[in-house]
Amino acid sequence: MAGLDNAVKCIKTIEQEVRLLQTEISNTRQGIGLEDNADLKKLMEENVKLKHRLEILKSAIAKEGGQASSVSSPKESIIGALQDVFGDAIQKAYPGTPVAAVITISSSPKFGDYQCNSAMQIAQHLKQQSVKTSPREVAQNLINELQSPVACIEKVEVAGAGYVNIFLSRSYGEQRIMSLLKEGILAPVLEKKRVVVDFSSPNVAKEMHVGHLRSTIIGDSICRFLEFLGHDVLRINHIGDWGTQFGMLIAHLQDRFPNFQTVSPPISDLQAFYKESKVRFDSDEVFKKRAYECVVKLQSGEPSYLKAWNLICDVSRREFQTIYNRLDVKLIERGESFYQSRMQQIVDELKNGGMLEQDEGRLIMWGEDHTGIPLTVVKSDGGFTYDTSDMAAIKQRLYEEKADWLIYVTDAGQATHFQTIFSCAKRAKILDLSKHRVDHVGFGVVLGEDGKKFKTRSGDTVKLAELLDEGLKRSMDKLLQKERNLVLTPGELQAAQESVAYGCIKYADLSHNRNNEYVFSFDKMLEDKGNTAVYLLYAYTRIRSIARNCGGDYANNIDQVIESTDFRIEHEKEWKLAKVLLRFTDVTLLIMKNLSLHHLCEFVYEICTTFSEFYDSCYCIEKNKQGEIVKVYASRVLLCEATSRVLGKCFDILGLKPVHKI
Repeated sequence: MAGLDNAVKCIKTIEQEVRLLQTEISNTRQGIGLEDNADLKKLMEENVKLKHRLEILKSAIAKEGGQASSVSSPKESIIGALQDVFGDAIQKAYPGTPVAAVITISSSPKFGDYQCNSAMQIAQHLKQQSVKTSPREVAQNLINELQSPVACIEKVEVAGAGYVNIFLSRSYGEQRIMSLLKEGILAPVLEKKRVVVDFSSPNVAKEMHVGHLRSTIIGDSICRFLEFLGHDVLRINHIGDWGTQFGMLIAHLQDRFPNFQTVSPPISDLQAFYKESKVRFDSDEVFKKRAYECVVKLQSGEPSYLKAWNLICDVSRREFQTIYNRLDVKLIERGESFYQSRMQQIVDELKNGGMLEQDEGRLIMWGEDHTGIPLTVVKSDGGFTYDTSDMAAIKQRLYEEKADWLIYVTDAGQATHFQTIFSCAKRAKILDLSKHRVDHVGFGVVLGEDGKKFKTRSGDTVKLAELLDEGLKRSMDKLLQKERNLVLTPGELQAAQESVAYGCIKYADLSHNRNNEYVFSFDKMLEDKGNTAVYLLYAYTRIRSIARNCGGDYANNIDQVIESTDFRIEHEKEWKLAKVLLRFTDVTLLIMKNLSLHHLCEFVYEICTTFSEFYDSCYCIEKNKQGEIVKVYASRVLLCEATSRVLGKCFDILGLKPVHKI
């Protein structure tokens, strides 16, 4: 009991000291106790005057122009601006309070456009300091301390248990939309980084299959997103182009095409060639011995074996590139062979650093906490492993490529492997998280409509080329069903076919949370209702046609219309659409944190559904009975233009290729 009493006394003493310190901080902020320091007092008085003059100046600017210029940029984060405003209000009302401004999008229009939900947490914090107050009282105090006027805010109100409902200013929205039209879709201002993105990564002599689909699509979209933000992105294809399997492939090549060094072998089906060599390797001991000898000669750099290896790799490269061209994916090949010379270097460094341990003939390396599964850096036969090449690769990318940020896009099953790689790299002082960012972007497997792993009817892995061919066939069936062949030229029909086929495959993948499995279904992908690429592409084409249908400058010189129009938002559906468009920057900042593109897909879908509400309620063009245009609502047409530009940028990031006619 004596120990408990002492602990209670100790806690009370600490609480008293905290309260005294808080009082001193508050007094210092107000200048109390500093009266004897004339110079300091003079500086503080001058500071107060300057702050007052700044507020007067901000107020004058807001009255003159409707709002301060600092919040009119098309790349402005509304949530960020509100966090700053309410963060200042929190510190003014409750100095020293360690509570951040929590800003969320309101769930219903009656609760405003955004909410500040910090009052409850502040009240709880004050209660712990023996200060009694209610969340509603805290919320009102925050409103009282808001810098006035706030450019983006029309009004605020206290609601419920202590929420602050925030209503955006329409004049702010009008200026933001015009800035978007005049300046374009701009990325938020962020520190530019050198980023290496490792994705796709098929194996030589094996066809790309549906398992490579997610890595390729997600990786490409992440690269497009980071490139939009202004980062220097290196797209790496870490293909499997080295290892013991090349011994059996070279030995089989020597037998099947003995003159391969002078006559290019006609290997059209490398997958079949691989299977033939694998059967011989498993059943013929003499062939197996030759295969191992070929590996040794290849790794020692004998010219004829290097030529055979290059021939095999070239066949695969051509097949891979055909797929990448169809999906409009750009990559720089940097296979395992690239790191061969660097593997011995990394092994020597780890040995010299005392980081490798003997384990049944292997050399292994533990991560920082010596738990989990160690890396096998050198096999018992002296050979290197995937772990060795990954350690060599992470060092090469950080120190030779000068990368600030590494991203690995693979299936979620490799999460533990990459955790270990990152941990070992930190232990070896290769990776420094104070300077570098590393992310393993994992994803779930693709399932068939039966809920099982996606395979052909015969149980084989689905080949990616055949999947894309099926997509083209299905999309053409859809277009013919809608009789688009009657209104589109053959060239337009083919462009629409490819846009729909590849777009629906990409979007179906990206619109799901990448951490989850998803069911691959062409029927669902090609539906023209709901959150599908088909619906979005049709919506975008319709939006793009509105200005064209107006004729004149609307069709031929929209920039002239933008310059000459006094843009106004009047109808509630116009305002609802504008507010959705203004969230683009905040969506990009969210994706920066978690690299999950489904947030962008949800945003695109919300734009299209909100646009549909607007279009159903607001005429953009009025026509007489003869079908002649009698009135064009310029502001509404420009809102359509802003919508199409935001959608166009989102589609570009997602790798979708909309067409003018569909």
